Amino acid sequence: MTILVTGAAGFIGYHVSRALLARGEAVLGLDNLNAYYDSALKERRLAELVAAGSDGFEMLRCDFADEDALRRALDGRTFDRIVHLGAQPGVRYSIERPMAYVSANLVGHVAMLEVARARGVRHMVYASSSSVYGSNRKQPFAESDRVDHPISLYAATKKADELMSETYAHLYRIPLTGLRFFTVYGPWGRPDMAPWIFTQKILAGEPIQVFNQGRMRRDFTFIDDIVDGVLGCLDRPPVDDGAVKAGGGVAPHAIYNIGNHRAEELMDFIRLIEAACGREARIDLQPLQDGDVLETFADIDALRRATGYEPRTTIAEGVPHFVRWYIDYHGIAC
Repeated sequence: MTILVTGAAGFIGYHVSRALLARGEAVLGLDNLNAYYDSALKERRLAELVAAGSDGFEMLRCDFADEDALRRALDGRTFDRIVHLGAQPGVRYSIERPMAYVSANLVGHVAMLEVARARGVRHMVYASSSSVYGSNRKQPFAESDRVDHPISLYAATKKADELMSETYAHLYRIPLTGLRFFTVYGPWGRPDMAPWIFTQKILAGEPIQVFNQGRMRRDFTFIDDIVDGVLGCLDRPPVDDGAVKAGGGVAPHAIYNIGNHRAEELMDFIRLIEAACGREARIDLQPLQDGDVLETFADIDALRRATGYEPRTTIAEGVPHFVRWYIDYHGIAC
């Protein structure tokens, strides 16, 4: 049976789709290829999926927040599981363009919940975010921690997605799993994220802005480990047995952290990029930006127990892998 993957032209959606195809699944991709960043990168990802999928991959270009367009796009197509990764990402951009987040992350999420309800899918896995933890001081972040004080609109929309999913699981007994992603990086990553920006500027000899004077820690998680976690969850829908699930509810809805279980110093991450580029960064130290948090650190015990998830890629391995891909992708002579 086919799996519907929203955001298939995006960073995580591309990798998840490719992994599903590699294990013999048919994938129905859905993406509106918006202009948040260069659509040429998204087109390249799709070309890779078409080449990898042969007859097993079909792509629909559609805005899932447009209910009528979504209904027309899915008409006559069958699927029994959904991996909903499409969203408007970015903490800082949510301060500048709040309505884009209302449309994609709120209206769009309800639209996909309605698709799951109407089609009676076996399971829908969806993207939440570590940003829901806001400025929580307790480390590492656990699914049982309070997450009712978001410090960005992006985080607020992701918490709202979790609440709406809990409601749908309760009302309609749809098996749902939300994944709180922690700072995902790797090949085919997003141009608005720090690994890409730092690599681009270091190779060009341009200064990089480093916020909070560099005093930040992140749970950097390599994309291959993220994909393993997503597929492990997809294959294990929460059981409607009345037992308490990860995230605290008793409906068939689980929420998991998915990270590397390591809080890495940002400056150490930058030093690894410098080493992989063979060049020293020109660092422009800046104060903390609105919406940013000082540290993220994932407690992954719940996901380990449920799926056997075990991240394997250290930043010492993952950063050079990303930089090599970046250089090859752009045809840079080093």
